[in-house]
Amino acid sequence: MESGVVELAIIGSGFGGLGAGVMAIEQGIDSFVILERAKAVGGTWRDNTYPGCACDIPSHLYSFSFAQNSEWSRSYPAQPEIEDYLERVTDRYKLHSHIRFGFDVAEVRWIQERTCWSITSREGDTVLASAVISATGPLSQPATPDFPGLADFAGEVFHSAKWRHEIPLEGKRVGVVGTGASAIQLVPAIADAVEHLDVFQRTPPWVLPRDDRPAPSWRRHLYRALPFLQRLHRWRIYFRQEFLSLAFLGNGKIAKGMTARIKQETKTLIDAAFPDSDAAAALLPTFKPGCKRLLISNDWYTALAKPNVDVVTSSIEKIDRTGLTTSDGNHRDLDVLVLATGFAATDFPSPLTVIGRDGVNLTDHWRDGAATDFGITVSGFPNLWFLAGPGTGLGHNSIVFMIEVQLQQIGRALRYMRSESVATIELRREVEEASYAELQRRVATTVWASGCSSWYVGDDGRVDTIWPGTTTEYWWRARRFTPDRYLTTAGRFGEITPSR
Repeated sequence: MESGVVELAIIGSGFGGLGAGVMAIEQGIDSFVILERAKAVGGTWRDNTYPGCACDIPSHLYSFSFAQNSEWSRSYPAQPEIEDYLERVTDRYKLHSHIRFGFDVAEVRWIQERTCWSITSREGDTVLASAVISATGPLSQPATPDFPGLADFAGEVFHSAKWRHEIPLEGKRVGVVGTGASAIQLVPAIADAVEHLDVFQRTPPWVLPRDDRPAPSWRRHLYRALPFLQRLHRWRIYFRQEFLSLAFLGNGKIAKGMTARIKQETKTLIDAAFPDSDAAAALLPTFKPGCKRLLISNDWYTALAKPNVDVVTSSIEKIDRTGLTTSDGNHRDLDVLVLATGFAATDFPSPLTVIGRDGVNLTDHWRDGAATDFGITVSGFPNLWFLAGPGTGLGHNSIVFMIEVQLQQIGRALRYMRSESVATIELRREVEEASYAELQRRVATTVWASGCSSWYVGDDGRVDTIWPGTTTEYWWRARRFTPDRYLTTAGRFGEITPSR
């Protein structure tokens, strides 16, 4: 059922989708809709509510530059505070009237004869749009391992991204699978409440101290009165984070020095919690720092050292009604199993089916690599833009910064189309090929291609997720819209040909 016609459709209402909505308003586009599958805004910060959930980028940087928040309560914001911030951005820019909640997009299909996209929900509703911005993000689809016998487990099983708060953990035997960014926060948060906690570790992470502290009231008052001081603080954080990229992008003296420092800081944290060298050895990674995401925590190792917590390094062989068996033959009795196993970040363009010009499925187009131009546009898919798309992920800085850069380019593209009477723009194939070849050539020399198994790396071993440079370089190159990189057709943008 066709239920709407707009100039611009935005899929998702996390940082990307809300930022795109603000961009549309600033461009003078009144005819736009934000399609959201849930009943509230927030994206990953709405969905992830596990105990201890927080951001690992400082709050004053992990926010929009155009919507500074002087009221952050601490250096690293917790999930409820970030969700509240996104709700206030929605209110401030009056985006609610443009949001269609409960619209779970299943398919996005280009209709050539009508010069528009047809966006269909899983319930069968359809919206027509001259242009689409996909802002589903890389952390929207939880990755669930297919352990033998998982369905036979008689206890409770859930993913950390779908935390079931109605299930009490007090006095329970709990297993947590994974030692990544979610586990490192939730394990310390639940360790004291449970009777026993097994942490199943495939690979130990590199962990740095978390410089987290409450924001004093005088600072909040100061930033409220003098916003430029908060902006200076934001830039200070930005360049501090940016400096970390030097450890990931090469093998020079600076990179080696920073890598050595990361290793030493992790070892210091481990040794403080585990005086026994054998126990400490199992927690020390062997891969290069940065190959997997660097984690920050002050209580991860102290939680693992608690008498009711065991770190299990043997792989999981099978699961039965009462627990699971590991490769060393031991059976672990469990009441609750938490899968802190991350997200399907390399399954582009999941969860959407995208059909472009000539009926080409984007999954097929990307079968030999998720080729784009700066992660934003794709050849054969007119008037379609991605936010936080392939090749734009980071291991050191704020993804919100990258999203704002992408929105600068998209805004300029839309302004060009409306002012120059352009109905469609489509990335040239040769531009896409050259851009992807450069990305792959550069990523091969970075830490992300050094051999570890991480969510940055696809099943085929290709690294399609990461931007292999500084965010400063990305800003310089990607913020502009260059018409010569695109094929265009004349016409009035936003004018959809009636069906015959």
